[in-house]
Amino acid sequence: MAKITRVDQTVPTIKTKKKVAAYARISMESERMNHSLSAQISYYSSLIQKNPDWQYAGVFADDGISGTGIAKRDEFRRMIEAAENGEIDIILTKSIQRFARNTVDLLETVRHLKGIGVEVRFKKEHINSMSGDGELMLTILASFAQEESRSLSDNCKWGIRKRFEKGIPNGHFRVYGYRWEGDELVIVPEEAEIVRRIFQNFLDGKSRLETEREFAAEGITTREGFRWVDSNIKVVLTNITYTGNLLLQKEFVSDPISKKRIKNKGQLSQYYVEDTHPAIIDKATFDYVQAEIARRKELGPRANKSLNLTCFSGMLKCPDCGISYAHNKRTDRGIMEYWSCGSRKKKGGRCTVGGSINHENLKKACSEVLGLDEFDEDAFLDKVDYINVPKRYVLEFHLKNGEVITKDCPNTGHQDCWTAEYRAKTSEKRRKKPNCKGSSVMTGRIKCAQCGCNFRKASQQSATSESGKAYYWRCAEHNGCGTIGFREDLLKPFISETIGTTEFSDSEFDRQIDHIDVLSTSEMVFYYKDGRTVKRTWEQPKRIGRPWTDEQRAKFKESMKGRYTPEVRQQMSEHMKQLRKERGKAWRKEK
Repeated sequence: MAKITRVDQTVPTIKTKKKVAAYARISMESERMNHSLSAQISYYSSLIQKNPDWQYAGVFADDGISGTGIAKRDEFRRMIEAAENGEIDIILTKSIQRFARNTVDLLETVRHLKGIGVEVRFKKEHINSMSGDGELMLTILASFAQEESRSLSDNCKWGIRKRFEKGIPNGHFRVYGYRWEGDELVIVPEEAEIVRRIFQNFLDGKSRLETEREFAAEGITTREGFRWVDSNIKVVLTNITYTGNLLLQKEFVSDPISKKRIKNKGQLSQYYVEDTHPAIIDKATFDYVQAEIARRKELGPRANKSLNLTCFSGMLKCPDCGISYAHNKRTDRGIMEYWSCGSRKKKGGRCTVGGSINHENLKKACSEVLGLDEFDEDAFLDKVDYINVPKRYVLEFHLKNGEVITKDCPNTGHQDCWTAEYRAKTSEKRRKKPNCKGSSVMTGRIKCAQCGCNFRKASQQSATSESGKAYYWRCAEHNGCGTIGFREDLLKPFISETIGTTEFSDSEFDRQIDHIDVLSTSEMVFYYKDGRTVKRTWEQPKRIGRPWTDEQRAKFKESMKGRYTPEVRQQMSEHMKQLRKERGKAWRKEK
């Protein structure tokens, strides 16, 4: 039997110190609570540094921030980032309430830290996140902490509403045109003038958009130095505070955890307190402005005379988005007018119908539906209630007599913009900048010898191309010159073979070829920059389509069965008998 001797460890193991940090938080800014935060920081700094097995990794403290969320706790997020970077092994905290009052945030954070090997210890509850029953206890106690937060919030709300009942506002809110002096609102003269001007502009019939543009032109800004925009002006026009009265509880927090504020539209009581401060606008003027706002809202976009409105404004509806189509203009290709769903102008808005409606084609479609030789605005407004756009390039006219008429309205704006002037402008641009969008090294170098026009690059749908699109070079004018289009992926190998390269190269083509003349459907002449010419014959390649799948064949057979009814077969038989009778034996050869 072999003799076995145990060799004991001779090199001592050096115990690595744990990197320990602490987290402290208070949710109220007061002298007493600030003292509490200082005590927490001092306590944990001393505790960590006294332990010989620990290495001090800092104390992270958030001052005056609620524990119901993480987004606003900068120190908390900095601590998590340090843990992710391997700078912390253990996190100490006083209690679950100090760490987080939101159950979801607490569990997600603790699980994340546990996953990267960081331990969290809660002193008050004696919980260690790495222990077997740690997460269970955390879930239970965190739920209590969250409900305690909800209870505290309800108590605060009760106190706020009791103050509202006495006519006392909840703190010193900010309002343009006033400032607080103690517990009194006093007028800021220069700001009050801007408020009066906003109201006067509205009374003069100006829209909020016109006021916005007016202020921007004069350099008038908000208190913070930002530009006045439509939403700011709307807040001023609808704020009853400018009448010297207060309306309390215009908003409220719907959930103490998410802290989302929503407008009070009757869910809770509001409190109207009269004559609490000096007025900038009299009450009668304010009430008249509110009535005018309601009237303009009822009229829709037609109430805003600063908009570029037509008889179609507010009449074209998107049934998918529930929003009216907006009028747009383009001037980069001449003046082009079109209509598109208003959802596109909203942030993140996307209409599933898609497409746009050409303005001129819309007028033609209306004329055809109404039986007019040319479009008439008065007749349109008299007979049409509204127009739906159920799908791309389709209009659904709802007439005032109850009739519904569907009409196609294709968008031909792209073709319409290619006027002779724009075509010449684009050609000149491409000649000066051969690398501009839509051009290539062959742009302007393939010429029609018969009509003198350049060949231009175009794209079309292709079943044989992997991308589903193929590029062709065709004579620009199509003046009956008899030339054909050359498919680019077949033309390039032909050019490469002519100039003696294995594959097509932009630089090599540019170095050797001056231009190419297309003589006919089968002949072209290459003109080299060194003076040589080479005449070549182009053989139009046979078209190779994709083989049908079994599903396509089955579908075709079924469609043919449904199409060739006994009546159709009888008609075809009679037609063939007549052909044979007229043409005799040579009926197959004649066309």
